[in-house]
Amino acid sequence: MNEFGFSTETHDVWSCDAFVPLIDGKPLTHLIDTFEARARMQPAGEMYGGFIEDELAQAFRPGKAQLVLACSCGAAECWPLQADITVDGDTIVWNEFRQPRRKDRDYTRFGPFRFDRAQYEEALAELG
Repeated sequence: MNEFGFSTETHDVWSCDAFVPLIDGKPLTHLIDTFEARARMQPAGEMYGGFIEDELAQAFRPGKAQLVLACSCGAAECWPLQADITVDGDTIVWNEFRQPRRKDRDYTRFGPFRFDRAQYEEALAELG
C-alpha cells in the first residue's frame, strides 16, 4: 500500500500556494519527471505542477481520466497528467496514467499506486 499526502509550495507563476500530491513522501512531479526522462519522452522534466486552490475541486476524485497533476504554468488543462482513479473497497487505486496532449506516450510501467481509502480521504479533507 502506498502512502498519500500533499506538499504545499509557492507556485512560480501565480505566487500562491500550489498543492502537489505525495506518494510515499515523494512529490508526484518528481516521480513522473523521472519516469518520462528515463523513457526518453520529449518534452520531459518540469512540465507538471501542483494545483492552485481554485482547481482542487476537479482533481483526485474517482473516475476515468481524472487530473492528478496540473501544468507547471498553473492551468490544470494545459499539460495535465491524468489517471483512472477507482475505489475498491477500502482502497483507492491510481492506474492507467496518460498525458492527453501526447496520446502516443506509454505509461503502462508507471503505477499503479494503491492507497488506504481512509488515509486518502483524510489527506483530501485536510486541503479543505
